Amino acid sequence: MFNKNTLVLYKKQPAVISDIDGDKFIITYCSAPATATGKKAQYATQKVRDKDIVSIGDATVSSIEKVLAYTAEAIGEKIAEAHELLLSDETTATQSISFIDLFSLIDGSLEPDSYWFVYSRLVASFEFALDETCFKSGTIAFVPRSLDDIALLKQKADEKEHAGEIRAAFITRLKKKALVLPDDAKYMGDVEALALGQTDKSKTLHEAGISETPEKAHKLLLDTGIWAITRNPYPSRWGLSMQSASEGLACPPEEERLEVPGVSYAIDNAWSTDPDDAVAWDGTYLWVHIADPASTVLPDSSIDKTARNRGATLYIPEGASRMLSEDALADYALGLTEKSRALSFRILFDENGAIDDCAVFKTVVVVKRLSYEEADAQKDSPELAPLFAIAQRNIERRTKGGAVFINLPEVHITVEPETKHVSVLQEQHPESSEMVREMMLLAGEGAARFAFKNGIPFAYIGQDTPEIPADVPDGLAGQYRLRRCMRRRNVGVTPRPHGGLGLAVYSQVTSPLRRYSDLLSHQQLRAFLDGRPLIDKDTLLERLAAGDEAMYASKKAERNSNLHWTLVYLLQNPDWTAEAVCVELKGKQAVFLIPSIGQETILTPTKAVALNETIMVKAGSVDIPNLQVVFTQISSS
Repeated sequence: MFNKNTLVLYKKQPAVISDIDGDKFIITYCSAPATATGKKAQYATQKVRDKDIVSIGDATVSSIEKVLAYTAEAIGEKIAEAHELLLSDETTATQSISFIDLFSLIDGSLEPDSYWFVYSRLVASFEFALDETCFKSGTIAFVPRSLDDIALLKQKADEKEHAGEIRAAFITRLKKKALVLPDDAKYMGDVEALALGQTDKSKTLHEAGISETPEKAHKLLLDTGIWAITRNPYPSRWGLSMQSASEGLACPPEEERLEVPGVSYAIDNAWSTDPDDAVAWDGTYLWVHIADPASTVLPDSSIDKTARNRGATLYIPEGASRMLSEDALADYALGLTEKSRALSFRILFDENGAIDDCAVFKTVVVVKRLSYEEADAQKDSPELAPLFAIAQRNIERRTKGGAVFINLPEVHITVEPETKHVSVLQEQHPESSEMVREMMLLAGEGAARFAFKNGIPFAYIGQDTPEIPADVPDGLAGQYRLRRCMRRRNVGVTPRPHGGLGLAVYSQVTSPLRRYSDLLSHQQLRAFLDGRPLIDKDTLLERLAAGDEAMYASKKAERNSNLHWTLVYLLQNPDWTAEAVCVELKGKQAVFLIPSIGQETILTPTKAVALNETIMVKAGSVDIPNLQVVFTQISSS
């Protein structure tokens, strides 16, 4: 209970209880301090409750004016002596001590009017910290700080006092690229934020007279040793997470499903960890089975919105950042359990090898996983031979429809997590990869026909027919020319031809675990099968556009990341040389493809070259921040 003339804290400022009114207390406090111009201090009164105030010392004082005017000599030294005394005793070194006990230890001869003076000096001291837990319960107590904490506080205070000088010295060191690490790293936070695309401004770069661009920030971080060359900023720069989605999918629902007899085959790269398609031929029908996450990812649910914002799984050399959670693979990827749940496309062909009918089912299938190499070895087996035959017939059909087949070198880049050692391997194109490609195209075509036939609002993918010149050369030069002829794909809710694939109608439905548009199409197909309301065309277009925009960012981050790690690979292998193939002539210059690293460059060869002619090159200057490398020809002499 508070008494009249007790000194208290009100909103962390001193006040004196001047009167008591029932369960309320009338306090007097300084509302405006005196000024240097001679204006006197102003005082005010306030009626408060006991929970609004905290007692300082539990003793009566003369007046608020005398409390505020009180001063004493050498109080700092006395506080330091009290701290030293408490720290010397193991029992009190870390214990909280009440203000009254500490006040007596500092100087018990002082009168109560000095309470505020001593309290405020303790709060401002290096030696003691206010015990916030006690304070919240209405008691004032302090905890002695350790010598290490005191040293750190003094260092910070010194830095604050001399902040201008310290900052100027840092900027001088920065201009000379001579930072003192790790201490100077703490001043480079805004530079890192700019390099990562988290801001478009940097006070540090501005003060150093350096252009405020992500590339300049990246270069400075490399030049000063803050970042290693292995730091990849591109996912962050494109606003992407390096972590997979966190919200887990529910277990697949118990629902009626068609049990497909026999074994289906999930065929992919040996390093693939997320198999989401499998194929089989039963003698009458081609079956294409696709993972079925749409069985639990409902339209506009939180998981659906997260997938839409990601657009697609991000695949970079460091690993995959998945559109759906990592643990979704166990329940929804195909071939990881004895039986797999799928959304399946059953395709019937006419006598010409075109799709005569496509039906869609919710299924349970037995899936066996094969690598491309294993599938190639078994291509003449009774199970796989029909699939290879169907694929070849579909290639011939698409060729007649004007399909353009482009085969340019591709590479697979991996980064060892601990050492950051980069490996670049040229990808092969086994026959089975082409077979699987045709199966997926048939599923996409079949799904598009099924959706159109049944009036389902759907995501159709089209492409204007490319204008192919008559003089396309052979070899890589011809493939390079064909790629330059291709038009950009377009996505909409109206069916239209896909000129590049040679198909009258097409959709993508084979990657719902890693591509949002496919997941959206699966949601529509399942809703139709279940007799539930469909997403209308306008809403579908909005969600497609959002997912496509996010997927575009993901693809840009993937391309930038792959190039970044390719440049790191070249720096890690300074003796690297490789064969480059001429694919386009530009006067005295020529465009060369370097198949072993999947890159192209413009060079001025030492002598005239013909299309598809090869030269040997090595890497000259490598500019990681600007994703550029200068290749030079190696003399044949």
